[in-house]
Amino acid sequence: MSVTASRRSPFIAAATIAALGLIAVPAHAHAHTDRGTAPSLPEVSASVETPSLFDDEAGGNANADDPAIWRNASDPDRSLVIATAKEGGLRVYDLDGRQVQTLPAPPPPRDGDKPGRFNNVDLITGLRFPDGRHDVAVVSDRGRDQLRFYRIDPERPGRPLVDVTDEAAAPLVFSSGQDEVDDQRTAYGLAAYTDRGRSFAVTSRRHDTKLALAELTPDARGKVGYRLVRTLALPSSFTLPDGTGWTPCAEPGELPQVEGMVIDPDSGDLYAGQEDVGIWKLDADLRSPARLIEKVRSYGVPGTWNPQTEECDAGADPGFGGRHISADVEGLTIWRDPEDPRDEGYLIASSQGDNTFAVFDRDHRNAFVRSFRITAGGKPGAPDGSEVCDGAAVTSAPLGTRFPHGLLVVQDGSNTPETAGSDGQARTDTDFKFVDWAKVERAARL
Repeated sequence: MSVTASRRSPFIAAATIAALGLIAVPAHAHAHTDRGTAPSLPEVSASVETPSLFDDEAGGNANADDPAIWRNASDPDRSLVIATAKEGGLRVYDLDGRQVQTLPAPPPPRDGDKPGRFNNVDLITGLRFPDGRHDVAVVSDRGRDQLRFYRIDPERPGRPLVDVTDEAAAPLVFSSGQDEVDDQRTAYGLAAYTDRGRSFAVTSRRHDTKLALAELTPDARGKVGYRLVRTLALPSSFTLPDGTGWTPCAEPGELPQVEGMVIDPDSGDLYAGQEDVGIWKLDADLRSPARLIEKVRSYGVPGTWNPQTEECDAGADPGFGGRHISADVEGLTIWRDPEDPRDEGYLIASSQGDNTFAVFDRDHRNAFVRSFRITAGGKPGAPDGSEVCDGAAVTSAPLGTRFPHGLLVVQDGSNTPETAGSDGQARTDTDFKFVDWAKVERAARL
């Protein structure tokens, strides 16, 4: 069943009812010509930051990546942020940024295999269970090439998430067997939605252009599995306006991957961020042709892989790129007007290469509106800004007294101040920043 931009009311994307907003996504080793400092832009500071996550053995190999916002409709002050931490599994935070719960990623199926590694997360609202409807967090497990499911139980404030994955009904998404899984060309980005009572997840593949559509299959035991419906491959090479061909530079054997994805709940449009290319728009059921609506600045720049530096040596810029996003394009999320959510709103994209966030009109052909930065607050002890942001989530719904005008949550890929490990070297320190949406509106004049 095709989902088109003209069909609106039955289509419910991730956490639409729960949060009136969508979710939405590590930089790889490519060198780009646009890794610089953008011109002066509106700046906004975070109100809250979560505890540091450390991507080393002492820190549990935890690396912040992608957040989702769950709104507690009966008590908005007790709403939660659910976030992935790679091999560290899932983290659940309250609105003050305090950690409420940790859920581990699954162990490797056998010695020598890859363990679970949670990459992206999204929400399904009101999935039917034997005891009624429950909201569910859907997670892409990059380590095991699977999807996993966690029921959200507000009656368990200290342990709100419960693993309800049906292991017997969780097939490999892209791989043909465990050996291929261990190569880690596996489930990566994720966006979830409900259409006419049926729930789905779209997943991207690491180091590849493929997208996969899976239908969720809850059963009478209260477990959730899925069946694979179809796949689609986005382009990996392009014809430039001067007639020449261009392929984004990558390590040999790798294709330009997608990570950040979000689904418009009213139109059924999937926005997919191909990191070194730009933002694609297509139907969430993967039946329509994809249209490239925004290019990264380095689009069309030739590059040659340098095995010594493990980066790409860039050539001259032919000037065919976009103006608003510096590769990588990462976390995508949709803000919807609480007064008229079907007709007004914004697509927000993390421009990882210059530490900014680009805002596009959700309608009007996705016209660019403005960019802004999240920077450190001016008071001692205030959260620092967000740099090299992977994932983002926004909601316009009021979240109690803490965020009465909505909330933007972003990953910070370079948390400061740096701390040293036992070897004296700086540890990879990441976390999540909570930004009052009212501050964004004022600073960026949205």
